[in-house]
Amino acid sequence: MKTRQRISWRSLVATSLICLSSVSLTMNSSSAEAASAAPSQVKNVILVHGAWADGSSWSKVIPLLNAKGMNVVAVQLPLTSLADDAATVKRAIALEDGPVLLVGHSYGGAVITEAGNDPKVRGLVYVAAFAPDDGQSAGSLGATMAPPPLAAEVKPDREGFLKLTKAGIYESFAQDLSAPEKAILYAAQAPTSAKSLGGNVTSAAWHSKPSWYIVASEDRAIQPDLEKSMANKIHATTSTIPSSHVPMLSHPDVVADVIEQAAGLK
Repeated sequence: MKTRQRISWRSLVATSLICLSSVSLTMNSSSAEAASAAPSQVKNVILVHGAWADGSSWSKVIPLLNAKGMNVVAVQLPLTSLADDAATVKRAIALEDGPVLLVGHSYGGAVITEAGNDPKVRGLVYVAAFAPDDGQSAGSLGATMAPPPLAAEVKPDREGFLKLTKAGIYESFAQDLSAPEKAILYAAQAPTSAKSLGGNVTSAAWHSKPSWYIVASEDRAIQPDLEKSMANKIHATTSTIPSSHVPMLSHPDVVADVIEQAAGLK
């Protein structure tokens, strides 16, 4: 019984960190038009972190956006299930006065995909992130691809929460950051429930909202080619950064610039 559990966890971890490159999608004309139309002058930005992280993931981006006059909120996901995490973002949206831009990193992409149908949301920005379709989860996106290097460094506990090893953080999650920054990420990582990574999106917001995608070309947590595939699938305006899985920490100026473009400020 224990052997079967370990195999199950290994399978879930592998599929949670990669995405399908073979899924095809036929966009209807209204969705294609929505994807090409940029929102104008959106000043409210909600930043959504990924697995094993918290709102401080955006600590280098927030001052850059504030300097442009943007109202920025970085949510703190419970990382207990996709439903719980999306509900956290929906509460943040409800508190904002006016249009909102959602920005999601990694697993946070699945969260903004689920939460982004709110009428206040004018656009979605994916930062090295998952972009599931209806009925898909971050985990189910990886069925046909070999797991990335980080997959071997994810360890489950008895309660179904996953953590990264030190080697995983240093070599495959944030390999282009300084040693002190890596040490902080490792010490402060937030355990993430497998329920979050396995939660299915009910209605993917990118079908009706314009999207932007930042591909991290040196990513060892999600294969860069798979990120490109997702960006193409959702008809996103795409940028590529020579970055690890955490471009908002290694290249915050470039990430902030894309967010400003998506908000209609450039």
